Amino acid sequence: MPGLDPNSVIWIVAAVATAGIIFRPWRVPEYVWALTAAVLLTGLDFIPWHSALGAIAQGIDVYLFLIGMMVLAELARQEGLFDWLAMYAAQHAKGSGQRLFDLVFLVGTLVTVFLSNDATAVVLTPAVYAAAKAAKAKPLPYLFVCAFIANAASFVLPISNPANLVVFGSHMPPLSTWLWHFTLPSIAAISLTYVALRLSQRKYLGQPLETVITLQPLSSGARLTAFGILLTAVVLLLASAFDLPLGLPTFCAGITTASLIHLRQRMNPMPVLKGVSWSVLPLVGGLFVLVQGLTQTGAIDSLAQHLATVAERSSEQATWGAGMLVAVASNLINNLPMGLIAGSVGHIAQLPTHVTSALLIGVDLGPNLSITGSLATLLWLIAVRREGEHVGPMDFLKVGIVVMPPALIGALAALSVSGS
Repeated sequence: MPGLDPNSVIWIVAAVATAGIIFRPWRVPEYVWALTAAVLLTGLDFIPWHSALGAIAQGIDVYLFLIGMMVLAELARQEGLFDWLAMYAAQHAKGSGQRLFDLVFLVGTLVTVFLSNDATAVVLTPAVYAAAKAAKAKPLPYLFVCAFIANAASFVLPISNPANLVVFGSHMPPLSTWLWHFTLPSIAAISLTYVALRLSQRKYLGQPLETVITLQPLSSGARLTAFGILLTAVVLLLASAFDLPLGLPTFCAGITTASLIHLRQRMNPMPVLKGVSWSVLPLVGGLFVLVQGLTQTGAIDSLAQHLATVAERSSEQATWGAGMLVAVASNLINNLPMGLIAGSVGHIAQLPTHVTSALLIGVDLGPNLSITGSLATLLWLIAVRREGEHVGPMDFLKVGIVVMPPALIGALAALSVSGS
C-alpha cells in the first residue's frame, strides 16, 4: 500500500498478533489472532499470496502429526483409557502427593521422549487431571508437570519435538551424533526441571491424598486405544531411524486406530472428530505465514550474518548467546515459528554444530517461561481449559521463572562440556 513501509507494518501486525495470543484480550481464542494477522498481511499484499501459501505448505507434516495425536487423545478420553490410567496412578501413589508427582514426571518424560512433547500435552494432560481428581488433590501442581516436562525432555531424541525437524530440516544429524550432542544437556534439563518443580510446588505435594481407590477393569476399546498409542510410538521411532517425516505415519496411526475401534464397536466416529481441537491447525498455519512476513523484512539474514561473525570470533560466546536469545524469542513469538527462523539462520550462516545445537535447545527449552511459548504448551492449555481449570499468563510465568532459567543454563553448560 502506498505511503506505508511494508517492513514496519509486518512487524507491527506480528507484535499485535503475538500480544493477542499471549494475553487473549476479551477471551478471543489464540488462533483468531494468528489467522487474522496472516489474512490481513496477505490481503493487503504485504505478503504475496504465493509466499503465504508456500509458508502454510511448510507445515503440512506438522498438521498431519497434530491431527494423528489429537485423534488418539480424544479416542483415549472417550474410551475411558485416561480414567483407568488416572485410577492406576492414584492407587499407586498410596496417599502421597510427592509419589504421585514422581509418577507423573516419570511418565511425562517417557511419553515426551518416545511420542513427542505434543503427545504429552494432548494425551497425558487429561489423564493427570483425572488422577489428581481421583486422589482428591489440587490438579494444577501435577498439570504443571505435563507442561514443563514436555519442553524439558523434548531434545532427547529427534522425534521428541516436531520443532527439532523444523530446525534441522534436511540437515538432520545421524542418531549417534544427536545422542552425543544432546544426552548430557537433556539430563541436565530434565533433572533441574524436576528439582525446580518439586521445590515450587512443595506446599501442595505435602498434603495427603485419597487412599481408597477402586480400579475398574479396562474396556476392550481402551485396550485397543492403548495398543494404538504404543504402535504409534514404534512407528515414530522407525520413521526417525530411517530419517522419514513423522506427520504422515502419525496421522495414519491415529486414523487407523480410531477406524478399527469404531468399526469393531459399530460406533459413529463423529463424537471423536468433534472433540478434536481443530483450532490449533489455523493457529499453526497463521504463525507460519507471520514468519514468512518477518523473513521478507531481512531481519533473519541480518541475524544470521551477525551470529556467524560472533561464531568466528568465539564459538563459546556464540553458543551461549544463540541459546539465550532464541529461548527468550521463543516466548515472544512461539517456538514453532522460532524454529523456522533458527533453522534458516543455521542454513544461511553455516554455523558450527554446537551453535546450531544451542539454537535447538533454546527453541525447545526456552518456551517454559511463558504460557504461549511452545505449541505443546498451547495444546496443554487447551486441554487444561477443557477440564475446567484456568491458568493465566502470570500464573504460568510465576512457575516458569523458577523452572526455565536453571534448566536452560544447565543444558547450555552441559552442551559446552560435551564439546570440549
